[in-house]
Amino acid sequence: MDSPKTLSRDLKNKMSIKYDYEAVVIGSGFGGSINTCRLAKRWPGAVLLLERGRRYPMGSFPRSPHDIANSFWNLLPEQRKRPKTIAAQEAHGLFDIRNFDHIDAVVSAGLGGGSLIYANVFLEPPEEIFDDNWPAAARKEALQPYYAVSKEVLGARPVPQSSDPRRKVIRTELFQAFAQSEGRESKLLDINVFFGNDFENPTAIGIQEKNRYGAVQTSCVYCAECDLGCNTHSKNSLDLNYLHVAEHQYAARIETEALGQKIAPLNERGEEDPSATGEHGYRVYWLDLKNGHVECSALSRRVVVSAGTLGSTELLMRCRDLHKTLPGISRQLGQHFSANGDFLSFVIDGKKPANPNYGPVITQGTDYNLLKDFDRKHAFILEDASYPNFAAWYTEGIRPGLSHFHAFVRTVRLMASRFLQGLGSGHIGYAFNELLKGSLSYTSIVLLCMGIDKGNGVMSLCKEGFIHVKWPYRDNRGLYDAIERMGKRFRDWTGAKVFVPLPNWLWPMKRNVTVHALGGCRLADSPQRGVTSAAPETFGQVFGYQGLYVADGALLPSAVGANPVATISALSERVAEGITGIRPTADL
Repeated sequence: MDSPKTLSRDLKNKMSIKYDYEAVVIGSGFGGSINTCRLAKRWPGAVLLLERGRRYPMGSFPRSPHDIANSFWNLLPEQRKRPKTIAAQEAHGLFDIRNFDHIDAVVSAGLGGGSLIYANVFLEPPEEIFDDNWPAAARKEALQPYYAVSKEVLGARPVPQSSDPRRKVIRTELFQAFAQSEGRESKLLDINVFFGNDFENPTAIGIQEKNRYGAVQTSCVYCAECDLGCNTHSKNSLDLNYLHVAEHQYAARIETEALGQKIAPLNERGEEDPSATGEHGYRVYWLDLKNGHVECSALSRRVVVSAGTLGSTELLMRCRDLHKTLPGISRQLGQHFSANGDFLSFVIDGKKPANPNYGPVITQGTDYNLLKDFDRKHAFILEDASYPNFAAWYTEGIRPGLSHFHAFVRTVRLMASRFLQGLGSGHIGYAFNELLKGSLSYTSIVLLCMGIDKGNGVMSLCKEGFIHVKWPYRDNRGLYDAIERMGKRFRDWTGAKVFVPLPNWLWPMKRNVTVHALGGCRLADSPQRGVTSAAPETFGQVFGYQGLYVADGALLPSAVGANPVATISALSERVAEGITGIRPTADL
């Protein structure tokens, strides 16, 4: 046991360390934004948020072909495989596409993280999801209060139903009818979209007002552009709630285009020491991407790693295995990667109207043994999905030329008649109608499914020192085959010409695409089973390191089948409560 003199000296040394911040948060997705807000409320003016992407004010998301082509993430030092057009170009764009073994992942870079491009759905998974992989303190009953508070902050509610014809979403009715034909249950889903502050009396479409946290939003304009960044700020992204309050009310410092690089624990003298375990705080390093990748650093009493499943796992692996600053992290780091059963497919050119270019990107869910009559091996949910109008123009433009040849000839003939014979201009209007009346985009359908995969992917560092994923897709064929069978029934029911899984799923590629990467820093009761503690007093803390936390999708011990935003938010609220000692409320 240390003597009183030794304890007094250690306390004096600890107090002499001049910390720049009470907390540094790395990443601004759901976990990072929630913790920035909650910690800044506890320590106003003493919290730093590092976000690698840019801010996106209202109207700033790219839409032109040129701007979208340049909206991808590419850092030259990472030397990733990229198309030639961007391979040699430094780019800090919104979309970060990662290519791995048998799986590709799409993640976001920007202030608000994945909330900038997600599909808005707030859906709690059933209790059956929380099996023995989930510690008792992280199961449904324990998380219920945190689901409730995050749902209220994010403004989740179903799309409004009214007599206003502008609120009619045709594809919602189509999916509901298909569910009925299958003997399945379809329901409107809670979505984090702004329809005004009064849920009972939605604000008229396109009208702006301040939300309950003081940020200006627009009542949803039904443009189907949610997944590309909402230019009207109708999506309840994190920069309009948690982050808005953190910055404007609690004086959190937010640094964008700041890429977290290294976390080093300090000893009692404030020096970096790989044998230290965090009781004296940390030095956090980041690159200032706005200024030539200049390295910056700060001292903090505690650190919350919230860079997403891929980013958080990669950062901690680099600290453990390359920088050697956190050598004591569990060897479970990187295990239990899950794609959350994501599977995207298309039903093309059906005989029933779908109009997938209108409305919020998702409105309903059809349950296939996930929420009811649970069947772990085949459980998934089918959600309607939309795509923007400009993509519909592209779809029509790539149709085989012969299908439009007659209409084209008629259009040219009528245009010639207009000028040579003086025909009324109305005939030209009819001719353009003939040219554009093709319904390929209007009757094509996007099927978005999520399910219970086995969560047995493995993340590791490649030889260049960056994250790599091995995905055993064959182990999940039972789930994928069930989804494909449903898609073919949807094709037959609509009288469509073809059902197409995402093209890279076709032989010989057999690659999945996920937008819901999970796992790698799983919660557990011991470092032999996971990376982060599920004990109530240290919830989310990295085993062996005091004051070092993870708060994002990397915590999840398994797939949840449902859109994971609700569960990530609930877990992150729980992490923040453990750090601050403050029970969260929706008042922020």
